[in-house]
Amino acid sequence: MKIAALVRAGVRGVVALASVGALVATGVAWSVQQHVSTTIVTSNAVTPHPVLIGQAFTALLVGLDARTDANGNPLPPALLDAIHAGPDEGQLHTDTIILLHVPALPGQPAVAISIPRDSYVPLADGSGKHKINSAYNRGLVAAEKDLKAQGVSGPELDRRGREAGRSALIATVESLTGTAIDHYGEINLAGFVELTDALGGVPVCLNKPVRDSYSGLDLPAGYQTVTGQVALAFVRQRHGLDGGDLDRIARQQAFIAGLTQRLQSEGTLTDPATLSQLLGVVTRHVVIDKGWDLQQAATQASRIAGADLSFRTIPTGRPDLQTPADGLAVQVDPAAVRAFVTEQFSASTPASSPTPTAPTAPSGSATATPSPAPSATPTKVITAGGVPCVN
Repeated sequence: MKIAALVRAGVRGVVALASVGALVATGVAWSVQQHVSTTIVTSNAVTPHPVLIGQAFTALLVGLDARTDANGNPLPPALLDAIHAGPDEGQLHTDTIILLHVPALPGQPAVAISIPRDSYVPLADGSGKHKINSAYNRGLVAAEKDLKAQGVSGPELDRRGREAGRSALIATVESLTGTAIDHYGEINLAGFVELTDALGGVPVCLNKPVRDSYSGLDLPAGYQTVTGQVALAFVRQRHGLDGGDLDRIARQQAFIAGLTQRLQSEGTLTDPATLSQLLGVVTRHVVIDKGWDLQQAATQASRIAGADLSFRTIPTGRPDLQTPADGLAVQVDPAAVRAFVTEQFSASTPASSPTPTAPTAPSGSATATPSPAPSATPTKVITAGGVPCVN
């Protein structure tokens, strides 16, 4: 198979994360695969096992709000200012959390399920209910406290702390969704910016003009191509959107659809300079689990065309749930989430999203609400077969 075809096939398979998707399988040709395998940062947070051809797999894809690269090195201050990263509060939150399920057989659709970062769920560390995007940082902080007491410091402290954070997030997502996670992929803010620059931009569409001082986004309505820090602002904006975090998820899903179109366009991945840039992004800013065999995953994913990859969001209740310590959060019923994920991952054809209902808080709970509010979960199903317009 030609290198360009291998690369395009591999990229399609893990395109389901706005900040990780296109990267994991960039080097699928043998020589490129060897380069990536020996230089990419890997994690032991998932029990290593290969993706066998003909077997389905589920990957957790994460966009990390980190001010460091994959090796823990600080990002340049000029870059952080350009992308409106904001002050570094020492917390590693997961701003994007997506479960990608790739089916075993040709003709079966792949599905990517977004989990809102503010979902209020029980964390696997036993600390009770909190926003799911804090699971990573809570696991990291707890581990670093113990490690420091043992005399561990410097890069080793950072590495082991992050591994504990990944494990905590993976365990929380598995508990919430009832789904075993086979593989893990993670990228930081700078990697996302460099990815879109390397590809020459990604097509997106806005229903109306947007101007947001928090993210730095300033774009007209209609179809357009975004790159670098503008692309990052497009998927990170939450202020000024009626649905807040849920609207931002629609942005992320639409961006991935545009990313797929860009990757499938003629000539995008045949240019040696582009491939070289993508490899640089992978090795500097991406973390994958040690057992993820990229070449086999790419072969599996090559069966998926853009229209065969659809995006869903877990069912949610109130988007403005009052919590005891975490401010406003997104109300979630774990039982409804598990049923929803099972239905989506087992379906042979894309299924319509059920109309979710708001969970009822226990009597006397601090999070109880006078009456359930209509769910804000997006009902429109986005596929990677086009570039949808979003708010």
